[in-house]
Amino acid sequence: MKTINLLRFFSIISYLLIILMGQMIGLPFICWLLFTIFDIGNIDQVFAFLGVIGIILNFTKWKNNTLITILSFLLMLSPLIGRMIQTPIELFNYAAFKIPVFVFIIGYSTFIVLNVKNKKLQAT
Repeated sequence: MKTINLLRFFSIISYLLIILMGQMIGLPFICWLLFTIFDIGNIDQVFAFLGVIGIILNFTKWKNNTLITILSFLLMLSPLIGRMIQTPIELFNYAAFKIPVFVFIIGYSTFIVLNVKNKKLQAT
């Protein structure tokens, strides 16, 4: 169980450290989420709010519930997908974006699968 939680931890850290390139400097994704939540009237505010809710779900007492982990994963993906739809995909072709996104998606997907297997083993 400890290994599964470490996998979740590293996946969330990689999610928070995704770098979004701006006009001058790159911005960690957690900063974008927090700034956008308070940017009233911005359509991205909804996606940022969903992403933060997805992160918060990982720290609740239901964090190991299969449906909650899948919901959390989808909520955390929503701001990334929303951002990628709104801007040209060519602007995301850099390692500081691709590597953390890859680590997050693969790591969190693996966490979900291992969590389901662990639940099945405990049930028998």
